[in-house]
Amino acid sequence: QLQLVESGGGLVQPGGSLRLSCAASGFAVDSYVIGWFRQAPGKEREGVSCVTSFGSRTTYADSVKGRFTISRDNAKPTVYLQMNSLKPEDTAVYYCAAVWGPLRPACTVISAQGLYTTWGQGTQVTVSS
Repeated sequence: QLQLVESGGGLVQPGGSLRLSCAASGFAVDSYVIGWFRQAPGKEREGVSCVTSFGSRTTYADSVKGRFTISRDNAKPTVYLQMNSLKPEDTAVYYCAAVWGPLRPACTVISAQGLYTTWGQGTQVTVSS
């Protein structure tokens, strides 16, 4: 059974950077698509980014393109979300999630929460001066 644990959240000033980690454990971790989602207070959860099982394809929400980078190290196995040029509107609880997909040529996080079957507990990111 797959388990996901997020870490790396915290308080950062606008323009700063953070790297979130999603540590995965279980069977055939490298066969899962991993996505990052976030939920700000009073708002619905939204997709941020995802990476296919062997890291060949990535997808980003328009709001984070050019600022966030997703990557994965299947040897660890961990998926990272490098967040640069952070803005106050990036403040949210960030969750990683997984869906079985060894043959998926691409991934999506836009209106796709229902596709993901395993979720972590979340890590808080606060961007404030």
